[in-house]
Amino acid sequence: MELQRFNRLSAAEAERLLRPCVDIDSWIAALIAARPFSGVDAALAAARQAALRWRPDDVARALAAHPRIGERAQGQGAEAQFSRREQSAVDGKDAALQQALLAGNRRYEEKFERVFLIRAAGRDGQAILRELERRLHNDAPQEQRETAEQLREITLLRLKELLSDE
Repeated sequence: MELQRFNRLSAAEAERLLRPCVDIDSWIAALIAARPFSGVDAALAAARQAALRWRPDDVARALAAHPRIGERAQGQGAEAQFSRREQSAVDGKDAALQQALLAGNRRYEEKFERVFLIRAAGRDGQAILRELERRLHNDAPQEQRETAEQLREITLLRLKELLSDE
């Protein structure tokens, strides 16, 4: 969507457009309130600032919309479409990789009681697996910080894609 068009959307229309980026009400409200943006970079800077204010419960709620790494998001909504594009480099035909990701996801969920989240865009399946294995050694506070940062990266990439789509 062209940025100037985004700037002119009603609050309700802008909310519907932004929600697939991340399902955090305070972030969406902050971006809507900050309009109009002079450029995509200004919108991304405002989005990053708003994302730095996320609380752990905001992140936990947003994680509910994310599929496990290696699993394809279902449905035709914008959230599912973003997820499928982001995970496209994870080779679903590599059975050994799929099994390792499944086992790693299980260990992660047992340890941290939430889905493993990583910015998959720009990473192949082996790089994701290495990060999963590394992060299994984190303690809970460190992992909370890394998860929030990964969610911020995903959110900003989605917003950039959304606002760059002419």
